[in-house]
Amino acid sequence: MFMITVIQAIILGLVQGITELFPISSLGHSVIIPNLLHWHINQNGQYFLTFLIATHLATAIVLFLFFLPEWIKIFKGLARSFLQRNIDSNDSYAKLGWLLVIGSIPAGILGLLFQQSLQKLFASAQIAAGLLIVNGLILLTAEKLRKRRKNARETSEKSADNIAKLGWWQSVGIGTIQSAALFPGISRSGSSMAGSLLAGLNNEDAAKFSFLLATPIIGAAALLKLPGLFNSSAAPIRGAMLAGAVAAAVAAYLSVKFLIKYFQTKTLTPFAIYCLIAGFSLSIYFWVK
Repeated sequence: MFMITVIQAIILGLVQGITELFPISSLGHSVIIPNLLHWHINQNGQYFLTFLIATHLATAIVLFLFFLPEWIKIFKGLARSFLQRNIDSNDSYAKLGWLLVIGSIPAGILGLLFQQSLQKLFASAQIAAGLLIVNGLILLTAEKLRKRRKNARETSEKSADNIAKLGWWQSVGIGTIQSAALFPGISRSGSSMAGSLLAGLNNEDAAKFSFLLATPIIGAAALLKLPGLFNSSAAPIRGAMLAGAVAAAVAAYLSVKFLIKYFQTKTLTPFAIYCLIAGFSLSIYFWVK
């Protein structure tokens, strides 16, 4: 059985760290790249799934640390609401905290129910390429509909106040849409940003809410399978896992730093175009190969 090499691990780690936050699907690219580069990797093998867990955990840690000041305020807000036994509508960070809790529930439930059955898709580059097209259409549609809405919150309020105006059911809807990322080719950040835009947030706040919402989901999914990183079956790729995780962490930090500034003035449209072009091109390539 062919194991992942350190060089392959670094390449996949860099790709995962970038594409997890850029709305172009990290899982889709992790499926496509080994097939595109003709790597002899068993993508349904336990060692490959363990490697993906390591890179996702590294990304989640970076996201948490990047937004640590925000998370401290959110935890304090949640503590205040517990002590007061109610959610003060004027307490933005308490409301934001509960929005994140509620928004995480659908993805958590659906992930536990269907992740195992969807793992067979991890080896299908053809399906991942096709779903990249779907992802591009989702991003493009969200931007088109956002521009038509009269109530997009293009305000001067700080992000926490703006995001806290979301309704509870809107947060559930965004969390449910985020679950589409269980399919390789559909972006977690892209789908949650699309849902946030349709709920009335501007691009900058939609990106921030997406990154905050992704942190507990990615982190919890990785932590649930953390023991797999330390069992004997992972020993042959432990060095590759470490290299991939470090690469993913560096790429994730640079990506989130760039995207936070990017979405202050820019939209999802370039990412939608990329997904459509890449999806169509790769679908044709894998079909004729």
